[in-house]
Amino acid sequence: MDITSPANPRVKHLVALRRRRVRDDDQVTVVEGYSELELALAAGVRPIELYYCPGLIGAGEAALTDRAARAGADLVTVSPEVFRKIAYRESPDGWLAIVPAVLAELAAVHLPANPLVLICQGVEKPGNLGAILRTADAAGVAAVIATEPGTDWGNPNVIRASKGTVFSVPVATSTSAQVMTWLADHGLSVVATTPDAGTLLGQAELRGPTAIAVGSEKDGLSSEWLERADRCVRIPMFGRADSLNVATSAAIACYEAVRQRMEPASGA
Repeated sequence: MDITSPANPRVKHLVALRRRRVRDDDQVTVVEGYSELELALAAGVRPIELYYCPGLIGAGEAALTDRAARAGADLVTVSPEVFRKIAYRESPDGWLAIVPAVLAELAAVHLPANPLVLICQGVEKPGNLGAILRTADAAGVAAVIATEPGTDWGNPNVIRASKGTVFSVPVATSTSAQVMTWLADHGLSVVATTPDAGTLLGQAELRGPTAIAVGSEKDGLSSEWLERADRCVRIPMFGRADSLNVATSAAIACYEAVRQRMEPASGA
């Protein structure tokens, strides 16, 4: 199928998918970008529709259409004018797919032995949540769980900022109370990050089954999480700012856990 008119009903619906309510009603989300779509396919995502613009895609990228078709996608070519209307990016690369909604159920998360989990409470900005996912993917985090989030895992800007790793890292959304119960049931120790803690991050034991909790960009973690935590830790800071970006804090905490876990066991 070819679409050349921006007034095509399909185009109007693709634009409407920018709204969460429409995505929720359709049980789909949007993946834009060659590398993001490539990672999604590698993670086993089966696209419903693939829209691509031959005039915008890069040299050597056309084979992605065959991979998407083998995964079950209906292929639709669009004109540059149409693609720029449906794209989320200012400089689109000619690739956009409609895929099933991201599975985000807590009960569906299965943990490996000695897991490292990230808890994100009240994180509002899709870019931060996406950046946290990229760190989680790189650090081998077992799952990222959002409580009281200001956005959804299917937000196209989360997918873009995550570079598609929302499809490679197990994610979930639930209430704080439900997540706390789930963590206790799975035997995870909760380490809460807060600038008011007396214990430095590097002094905390992070080698065992651990859930690192980070809070919202504005307020940090709630008192509920700080009181529930087995340990509260702070990242050392020497400047005038009193806090770090939440994605940066999550990255530092995750890689401290990675550092500890990579150290030889004492006595080895």
